[in-house]
Amino acid sequence: MSDEELEFVLSPKYIDFCNSTENVDVDVLEGTTASGKTTIAAGVKLMRMISASQNKQHIIASRTTGTAEKNIINSENGILELQPNAKYFGNGDKDNKFPHIKFEGKTIYVLGYDTKDKWENALGGQYGCVYIDEVNTADIDFVREILTRNDYLCVTLNPDDPKLPIYNELINRARPYKKYEKDVPQEIMEELLKVTPLKNARYWFFTFNDNAGLTKEAIEKKKSVAPPGTKLYKNKIQGLRGKATGLILKVKKENIINEVEAKQYEFIGFSIGVDTSYSRKTHDKLTLEFCGITSSRKCILLEEETYNNKDATVPFAPSDVIPKIIKFAEKCKIKWGFALYIFIDSADSGTIEEAKKYKREVGCIYIFEPAWKKTKNVTRVQLQQSWLKTNDFLIVDTCTDYIEECDTYSYTETGELEDGNDHSIQGGQYAWLPFKKKIGNWEIIKTLIHDADD
Repeated sequence: MSDEELEFVLSPKYIDFCNSTENVDVDVLEGTTASGKTTIAAGVKLMRMISASQNKQHIIASRTTGTAEKNIINSENGILELQPNAKYFGNGDKDNKFPHIKFEGKTIYVLGYDTKDKWENALGGQYGCVYIDEVNTADIDFVREILTRNDYLCVTLNPDDPKLPIYNELINRARPYKKYEKDVPQEIMEELLKVTPLKNARYWFFTFNDNAGLTKEAIEKKKSVAPPGTKLYKNKIQGLRGKATGLILKVKKENIINEVEAKQYEFIGFSIGVDTSYSRKTHDKLTLEFCGITSSRKCILLEEETYNNKDATVPFAPSDVIPKIIKFAEKCKIKWGFALYIFIDSADSGTIEEAKKYKREVGCIYIFEPAWKKTKNVTRVQLQQSWLKTNDFLIVDTCTDYIEECDTYSYTETGELEDGNDHSIQGGQYAWLPFKKKIGNWEIIKTLIHDADD
């Protein structure tokens, strides 16, 4: 393969990327949409590495084989257009039943990582070069498996939730070349530096300006599609991860206190909120949130516990959760004070029934109530935004899951509250909702937010 085969112009950064073949075992490409990451990484750099590899077997992985065909193989400036010697067998052939590309006497298998049984059947042995498209959406078990089965790995992604395990296990372990270090947004560089680097892993951040095929007019048109301040704008246009503009609850340094500081307040009441999830397929959490209301009208999140069934060796059920809640309440009672009421997500009738059964059969001092959810989600957010601004909502620094959610919870591309990254936040809301009139300057807030009194 030679540079003369290419029918489009590469920017200087992409030329350096394609030419950096020595002492590179992993390439990580992150950045804005339409920056050319997939086209150059899969169609040029990967094929160059395969051409130089002694291994006969290689892999291209995308969400599905159909997605790989559409975006990587058959697209304009896709592999088949850029590499005339490459031939694609979407239904396999007599020698290989899996979809694959034949190139210079080598086989490149095309896998979908959306279904575990598909990629498990395809994996086996050692591979030369592996390309994973949109690696942040891939099954983390697939990524972990493939990491041990290649000589060279290239992954692309658009910025996403920085708390996904893929970031600290792979993406943040790569380091940029000094020449392009200043191109990496400061907040992303800070994330990279928190993790021990992986030897010979290189990080690249690309933007619209690195795509030599885009005119200024085309760039401006793409930017205009996403409303500023939304998650879409943050991730796709700015190339930033979850910690950026578009956050729903912006926590300041002044909102976070330590336990010693929290104990200086005079508390007039405590309560517990519980948001539940029993899914084994997602990272949705069971969250226990303990809040205190002070005589100075502040709401302080004092304690939390979170559990996840996807990562649990032995999955928990509603009958297992009630003892967890009681144990949590007892711990908080000794450490902070007694919370008579425990508010459980009213949509979870199963857990609420288990709580009533526990109280009937075992007995306990606590009163279990369905969460008071008449106040709409958006109104709860308005209230909390106001309290954060006036320092009437404080968070003890040990409540790290809650703080991380605040650093991630964002508006969607249409300007609505995203459905996710809010389980701890929801649990906290269940705890303070019944006592909202005792928090902050309620008399002013209720005149500004027309449904605040719901």
